[in-house]
Amino acid sequence: MTSEQVTILIVDDDPRIVEVLREGLEVLGGFRVASAADGEQGLERFEEVRPHAVIIDVRMPGIDGYQLARAIRGDPATAQTPLVFLTAMAQDRDRYIGLASGADIYLIKPVAPSELVEAIRGALALDADGRLRRMRDMAQGDSA
Repeated sequence: MTSEQVTILIVDDDPRIVEVLREGLEVLGGFRVASAADGEQGLERFEEVRPHAVIIDVRMPGIDGYQLARAIRGDPATAQTPLVFLTAMAQDRDRYIGLASGADIYLIKPVAPSELVEAIRGALALDADGRLRRMRDMAQGDSA
């Protein structure tokens, strides 16, 4: 699958961040990009566009990023969708909760567009066994 065939859903309540991310993902990554302004809209857009990966902010009104990730992971039909958290929440505890909620990758804002593209490519490369291994390692204290 080429980058042009990959759709990324950005779920963030800051429209300026969404536009910066959209531009970077389209220009540097060659991805198609859809967006949602909060977790509830994120669930709706997820159903509409069936993205190949989702970039999720944590702090949003209504359904937050943790809840959105758990909803996606909780449905067997969508459980293997790559999830990248991109948030200003930088404490170790926040990172742990994000990864335990199902994020494949946890990035702190601001992030270079090239780093985000590489993170998405890394998340897209994970398979079910890789996700299970990461969760097992986290449970044993060897967090990724």
